[in-house]
Amino acid sequence: MTASDEAVSVRLGPVDQIPVGEGRAFLVGDEPVAVFRPRSGGLHALRAICPHRGGPLADGLLDGEVVMCPLHNHRFELASGACVSGGDVDDVAAYSADDDDGELVVSLVAP
Repeated sequence: MTASDEAVSVRLGPVDQIPVGEGRAFLVGDEPVAVFRPRSGGLHALRAICPHRGGPLADGLLDGEVVMCPLHNHRFELASGACVSGGDVDDVAAYSADDDDGELVVSLVAP
């Protein structure tokens, strides 16, 4: 993060609103964010829109540490947002998601 960047952190309610093994969509400022609770534990947040054709990533299937877009099955790593399915599809932004005493906190870096 540079001096011109600032982190925007938002509390989004209880972590338990996201079932283990699923994702949910939120709006953080103007940014659509999908937050996931994989079965392996932890929380991950990605930009909620697939760059291929605008699919809703929060509705995608989780497979280990990867989410699959429900429209065309492009796969993105939860930790980095990297597209791992090929096909010349852009990566998605990855954000910080934390459990603060049972409350979901997502942090974005805004220029």
